[in-house]
Amino acid sequence: MAEVARKIQMQHLAWRAGFGETLPVISHWESKRREKIVNKILIGPARASVTSVDVVAADDLPDYRKQKTMTPEEKKSVRQMNDQGIKDLNVSWVNAMVQSEHPLREKMSLFWHGHFACRTQNVLFNQQLLSVVRENALGNFGDLLSAVSKSPAMLQFLNNQQNRKQHPNENFAREVMELFTMGRGNYSEHDVKEAARAFTGWGFDETGTFVFRQKQHDDGVKNFLGKQGNFNGDDVLKILLEQRHTARFITAKIYQYFVSETPDEARITALSEKFYQSGYHIKSLMKEIFMADWFYSPDIIGNRIKSPVELLAGIRRTIPMTFEKEEVMLLFQRVLGQLLFYPPNVAGWPGGRNWIDSSSLMFRLRVPQVILYSQAFNVKPKELTPEMGEGANYKMTLQINDFLKRQFAKKVNANVNWDPYVAGFEKIPREKLADEIAGVLLQQPGNISRQLLEKYADSSSRENYIKTVTIDVMSTPEYQLC
Repeated sequence: MAEVARKIQMQHLAWRAGFGETLPVISHWESKRREKIVNKILIGPARASVTSVDVVAADDLPDYRKQKTMTPEEKKSVRQMNDQGIKDLNVSWVNAMVQSEHPLREKMSLFWHGHFACRTQNVLFNQQLLSVVRENALGNFGDLLSAVSKSPAMLQFLNNQQNRKQHPNENFAREVMELFTMGRGNYSEHDVKEAARAFTGWGFDETGTFVFRQKQHDDGVKNFLGKQGNFNGDDVLKILLEQRHTARFITAKIYQYFVSETPDEARITALSEKFYQSGYHIKSLMKEIFMADWFYSPDIIGNRIKSPVELLAGIRRTIPMTFEKEEVMLLFQRVLGQLLFYPPNVAGWPGGRNWIDSSSLMFRLRVPQVILYSQAFNVKPKELTPEMGEGANYKMTLQINDFLKRQFAKKVNANVNWDPYVAGFEKIPREKLADEIAGVLLQQPGNISRQLLEKYADSSSRENYIKTVTIDVMSTPEYQLC
């Protein structure tokens, strides 16, 4: 296997386990043993706590028990409060990705956000689900699965609130098996029906708290995946975790997201077996991946297309900035095709080459200029489609489309703090600046012409040179890869 330069290896790790790092951080990592850096990335800072991204307290929300008796004006006010809350939650989470001292937690949470895809117009439910995902992102998959399955957002979205004895609703049970654990083809329709019976009575109350309604639960004997018993929902989740198909399905998705779109069956088999034997310890699985020599091979480095959120968080993590209106982040996400809390369907965002089409690629290449030169948007965002259900979800989709239409023609007013970024290159001689900038921003820097960068750079001062070369490098197709 060809040896890859240590600096490129560390940049690769920084992008896959987070949203990229600055030159001083990468330079510091270069001198350390791989295991020491990987452990630091996995554990995060000393006494790390999960930084809250809460935007609303339960007490601040209206009493949903009174919703049926609300006037049209009161219902409209509730919708507006939820809409604004979800926008604020989006902004708050992006800021956490940008500022976090434990970026792997946020990257892992972004992965689980797509794995446990869900749409709800209730800001409190969204907030609760995100909190569950972030708290368990690197913990035990069984704990994460249980907590997500009992969240009001997921129970509402997959109709389990309507799942009761005599009238079982199979939607929740089916998606738990197909999308969250084993994957399609590893269970029968009979298993779906029996699991649905086990989940009867699972729901939530008006405060967004999980409740088990005993009177609605089917307490008869079920036959599920070859086992027989008076199973409830917790029993079904436990049986699903006993299946090696579950460990393989989750490992394959993590491999695809963090390593390569092209599956390597031998690696996935080995990783999934260790994942299963560990009792589904997510952090242990990630360490196996980040410590593997093959993870740093030339065919893996720079082979992933950054998701829109990775791209945006990466730019902001590299160069500190704030916006006159932080909600502009929603507009960037929508144009690029990944609006947080609005996955396209129950399977989440497909990723990979699906991020790129002719219009989104052209805009991707302009994103650094639009932000760092504070240009006006002139790309109209594609409208969201109401694929995720009718009723309130449909209204929410129309409202977010309307919001984005109003925003798209406005100028992006960014307050960019170039000082820390420029200071990171203070020890680099002038003649080596272009190569060093390309080297720290790209996974395959040799593909960029130094002469071309020099030609379009502003050489009036060292600072302007660094700024303009940086923006030009970020505007290349190569910067779309990590």
